[in-house]
Amino acid sequence: MSRQTIHSNKAPQAIGPYSQAVRAGDTVYLSGQIPLDPNTMQMVTGDIEAEARQVFENLKAVAEAAGGSLANAVKVTVYLTDMANFAKVNEVMAKYCTQPFPARATVAVAQLPREARVEVDCVLHLG
Repeated sequence: MSRQTIHSNKAPQAIGPYSQAVRAGDTVYLSGQIPLDPNTMQMVTGDIEAEARQVFENLKAVAEAAGGSLANAVKVTVYLTDMANFAKVNEVMAKYCTQPFPARATVAVAQLPREARVEVDCVLHLG
């Protein structure tokens, strides 16, 4: 099976040795996104909802570059530095991922890159 890297100028450039996404067959693995504005490469600040919206906008851009959308998401992992933000992130996610909702895990972490409070990665199925 061949691998194809996916890139979108509408999402932040990778800040490490990774691709925004990799497609293997009909499956696309999207790297974790934090609330970086792709135009400035600066963190979106404000409330957790603004940060989560930027995260999902970034994921949406990469999903579209792969030829799909977040409607193709089959698995999402949410990383939070504060579980008190769980409900707000759920509200934002529900605006980007529709029913049937993808499988999901939420993990509390001590720290994320660039002091982000939320990071999300996902897997798409395009078949």
